[in-house]
Amino acid sequence: MRNLCVTVSYDGAGYNGFQVQPGLNTVQHQLEQAIRLLTGEEVKIHASGRTDAGVHARGQVFHFHTASQIPVNRWCMALNGRLPHDIRIWDVREVPLEFHSRRWAKRKTYRYTIRCGRVFDPMTRHMEYYHPPALDLDAMREALSYVEGEHDFTSFCSVRTKTVSHVRTIYEARLVNAWKDEHLRSSVIHIYLTGNGFLYNMVRIIVGTLIQVGEGKRKASDMKRILEARDRGAAGPTAMAQGLMLWEVFYDEAPFTT
Repeated sequence: MRNLCVTVSYDGAGYNGFQVQPGLNTVQHQLEQAIRLLTGEEVKIHASGRTDAGVHARGQVFHFHTASQIPVNRWCMALNGRLPHDIRIWDVREVPLEFHSRRWAKRKTYRYTIRCGRVFDPMTRHMEYYHPPALDLDAMREALSYVEGEHDFTSFCSVRTKTVSHVRTIYEARLVNAWKDEHLRSSVIHIYLTGNGFLYNMVRIIVGTLIQVGEGKRKASDMKRILEARDRGAAGPTAMAQGLMLWEVFYDEAPFTT
């Protein structure tokens, strides 16, 4: 048997999330079906994490075991030829049999995209959250600084979260004013969060609270108080799914030396 580690990008707009769900179209189902068509094997893939319906990925990672002897450098083209056009595999590596894409992940980066202005872009509407009024970016940057470090993020996770510990470490939180679209009289900002792990809806709730700060409904310093409250009711709403993207998953170099 071989253990293959795969990196995939997908537009999540047409899927009911990553994880297989009976009777629903999911990214995992499409990937497992493509592997079955290629190798004849019924495999279950294991991803670095789940993404919800409508959420996208630039660098989702998954692994699976296979008896196929197809050379590693041929897997990308072979699988992409059997996948929908909104799912593309761009890296395949053979790793030790004990490698696990979720358990061995050291940190992840998520990106959330917001467009402000008179007109939204119809070409990217399903990959951005459209917020017509301008936002106070300086206040949002200040608010972001409070989430960096190790904290109990109970206030910023769904009440449906089943994880026992809500303590996570955010290594970097930054807001980038990406570009101005003169044609559509709008501007785009990206919010990047890098951490050792994320709770259910954690990024989207942080962003929803940041938007309230940008609107002037909350002070930037409120982020500290919200963290300390450890109460979901203290934070803002859950931001819409379409603006969120799993940007990158980081591992030690050792697993990829095989």
